[in-house]
Amino acid sequence: MRKITLLALFIGLLQAENFQEYKKEQESNFQKKIDSFNAQKNRDLNSFNLYKENSLKEFEEYKKAQQEAFDEFKNEASKFWEVAKMPTAKSLVNYTDDKKTRGEIDFENERIVVETIASSYEEASKNLKKELALLASIDTDEFNRIDPFEKKLSNIKPKSSIVSSSLKNESILSNVIFGKKPTNKELNIYTNKNINNQTIKVRNNPKVPNQKVYSVVVAMPSDAMVKKSKEYESEVTKQGKIREIPKSLIFAIMHSESSFNPKARSHIPAFGLMQIVPSSAGRDVYNFLYKEEKLVSDTYLYNSTNNITMGTAYLHMLYYKYLSRITNDESRLYCAIAAYNTGAGNVARTFSKTTNMANAAPIINSMTPKQVYNKLLKDLPYDETKNYLQKVTARMHSYSEIYGKN
Repeated sequence: MRKITLLALFIGLLQAENFQEYKKEQESNFQKKIDSFNAQKNRDLNSFNLYKENSLKEFEEYKKAQQEAFDEFKNEASKFWEVAKMPTAKSLVNYTDDKKTRGEIDFENERIVVETIASSYEEASKNLKKELALLASIDTDEFNRIDPFEKKLSNIKPKSSIVSSSLKNESILSNVIFGKKPTNKELNIYTNKNINNQTIKVRNNPKVPNQKVYSVVVAMPSDAMVKKSKEYESEVTKQGKIREIPKSLIFAIMHSESSFNPKARSHIPAFGLMQIVPSSAGRDVYNFLYKEEKLVSDTYLYNSTNNITMGTAYLHMLYYKYLSRITNDESRLYCAIAAYNTGAGNVARTFSKTTNMANAAPIINSMTPKQVYNKLLKDLPYDETKNYLQKVTARMHSYSEIYGKN
């Protein structure tokens, strides 16, 4: 009996020892799996950070190449002109291949300026009429094909990490002036009416001996901005509904950012109708929309559908995410408008001396909308943003009368 008891005890100890070994083995295997998971996670994170770093590097190289092309072309034009006009957020500029005739569509001031360097009035008149006819009728596809600066830019291709897009052909001024693509007869009538002895101005040109600068300024129709806005009504309505942003605000932002210039580009650089900066707002918005952290190219943002989609999504992020602690809708609207121009951090700083909106929101919530508006106008860090807030709020009221408040 004693032998049986000892045998049972031995077997029990053996089983317990085996169980402990089994338990240790399982724990070891589990730890190995955790270590393997963490190692893979770190590899994925390192890979993502490397991809992100390379993407930023490639974008900076792309941006640098574009800036070099800009500077090079400007230097070429400076050989003929005292001031070498270049495209901006609110103006589109075209030069002929010889750089001696140029035209500017000044969207902000709603006018067309055509200039030529010539030896005689007859030569100048011919050049000016040709340039005016071009600007009055051209679309974005044709502009990209013939403009020497655009042709120079087209040789700079973004790397695969930068999201690009096919360009969308759009009217520039023909719908505003003629309501459609004009016939040659209509263009002749238009140019003869606007370019004649009374309209052509002459000035000396120190850059080119024995030649003068002849110029004409032609006003756009008085309802030019409204007509331009109509071209984007369908997409603005669609995106406004998706993102719960009033059409009047989208149009007011678009008007204030680019004056509806479909080829808008600023020095920052920001691109397109709603002036998206690829390396900041553009990256955040693309991640919000498509769950990927990527940078977009200028051509992507010159597609009006892409630009309105991203600009409206950015307004949504500002209003419903970054500024969500502000309880009054009108106060939050004023802050969102200012933030679109200067960033939510600078808006927070206006009220709390920090860039943290959690600190600023209680102060904003203790004020009336009128007090918030006045505080922004008084203490925002940049005059540009103060003026921007005034322009957008005024234009929002104007566009709400045209398109309604929703």
